[in-house]
Amino acid sequence: MSKQVFATNQAPAAVGPYSQAVRVCDLIFTAGQVGLVPGTRDFAGPDIFSQARQALLNIKAILEASGSCLGCVVKTTVFLQDMQDWPTLNEVYAEFFPVDPPARSAVQVAGLPLGARVEIEAVALACAQSKSGSC
Repeated sequence: MSKQVFATNQAPAAVGPYSQAVRVCDLIFTAGQVGLVPGTRDFAGPDIFSQARQALLNIKAILEASGSCLGCVVKTTVFLQDMQDWPTLNEVYAEFFPVDPPARSAVQVAGLPLGARVEIEAVALACAQSKSGSC
């Protein structure tokens, strides 16, 4: 069994010694993504809505670069700087997973990289994308 490492410039570069995604067999594991705009060190905005949306866009780009898509996500873990952001997170999350959402865990943490309000990681099945963009 071997692992395959993936990276794309359509998502922020790693800010440490880790890979954006790793595939082992038919599973793809993404690194946690914060709401940084690709190619910058800037957050999409100061609020949870903007940062959660960008984090999910980053995950989408990484999954597509590694042979998967949001429709193949089976599990996410969400790290929130403040659990009071839960309702807004759910609003954004529902846009990206409108039908049969993946299993999810969410926890409040003492701090996140670069002062982010949210970090999200995903586990997805490797799958071929159809022309409609779904797996």
